[in-house]
Amino acid sequence: MDDVDLGILIIPLVACVAPLLATLVRRAVMVPLVVFEIALGMLVGPDGLGWVSETAFMTTLSQLGLAMLFFMAGNEIDPTALRGRTGRRSIAGWALSAALAVAAAAVLGDGVASAAIIAIALTGTALGTIMPALRDSGIARTPLGATIGAAGAIGEFLPLVAVSVLLSGRQPVVGVIVLCLFVAIAASAFWIASRGPHQWLRRMVSATLHTSGQFGVRFVVLLVAALVCLALALGVDFLLGAFTAGMLARVVLQDGDPEELRVIEAKLDSIAFGFFVPVFFVTTGISFPLARLLADPATLVLVPVFAGVMLLVRGIPGLLVPAPGTTLSDRRTAALFTATTLPLVIAVTQIGADQGLLEESTAAAMVGGAMLTVLFFPLLALLGRHDEAPAATTDADAPFPFEAHE
Repeated sequence: MDDVDLGILIIPLVACVAPLLATLVRRAVMVPLVVFEIALGMLVGPDGLGWVSETAFMTTLSQLGLAMLFFMAGNEIDPTALRGRTGRRSIAGWALSAALAVAAAAVLGDGVASAAIIAIALTGTALGTIMPALRDSGIARTPLGATIGAAGAIGEFLPLVAVSVLLSGRQPVVGVIVLCLFVAIAASAFWIASRGPHQWLRRMVSATLHTSGQFGVRFVVLLVAALVCLALALGVDFLLGAFTAGMLARVVLQDGDPEELRVIEAKLDSIAFGFFVPVFFVTTGISFPLARLLADPATLVLVPVFAGVMLLVRGIPGLLVPAPGTTLSDRRTAALFTATTLPLVIAVTQIGADQGLLEESTAAAMVGGAMLTVLFFPLLALLGRHDEAPAATTDADAPFPFEAHE
């Protein structure tokens, strides 16, 4: 059996084993599922048991999984919720992160190009990765959850904007012009979507919800494909298209029947987290150069260094973003969750390595550091907390606008 055929078998096997291990370990300590997916990918990959090696087919599936991950992150976001004080504090916090990232990248980078890549990668927050921990801990629907969600949304979106402007291969001025064109087209789509209710869409969703037609799901997939293709055609990072598609899908479907929306969201969860997203994280483990990293002590030392820098760059603003009067415990929780990152680091360092702007050893060290943030930061964020149930909120508390799909 060749590599492609074996990968078709092994990757679903790993994807099934990972949640079993996560459930067993959770009895003692909550470890994010993504950690098991990546670790098992390393185990079966070339630097482990050697059962699977990276192929073009696997890379394509991985890119689709990454796009779906950013789509689901965008779908968690209500754009109107970023207009208030929480949104302004989050934007200001990201600006501080950008300044800290530039300073850190100037020290860690090897030239202007590599420093730019490192700086962008340091400013991200893995909103889609931390959401399960926020939901399970009961934080998600509290004012603290609103703060973390807003900071995470900005930490997903603005780095993608920076990637589209600085890493597109164009001059920055041209990149800004092209990005503005993308934003104008996306804004037009949002305006049309907000002019609802769209009765024809409601009727089609209702008529096919429990049939093989599945118009609601197919329409959302069409939105993803359209905005990703638009981004690719304009030379904008395709992840920005996927993230924007997630926000647009939320606006398009928001006026529908709540029960039907829950069904559609459950189906989208199944598509994304049942197949595409696990493929991305497993293949990340398969392609991770573990042996090369372990064989180079200097590069290996950079793994915890990058994890610490990520904590400083995103964690310091995370301490400052919560509203005045927030307890030190809540600020610590916000800082650690905000500093948790991985998908953006993988995407940005891959761009840098493919373009020859970032050494593969540095890219591996950054991904390794990001893995440490996913493994340890949520655990430390929840240490000593007892938020077993969502706290009551009022309108003045700005309830969590990035609610989970139920």
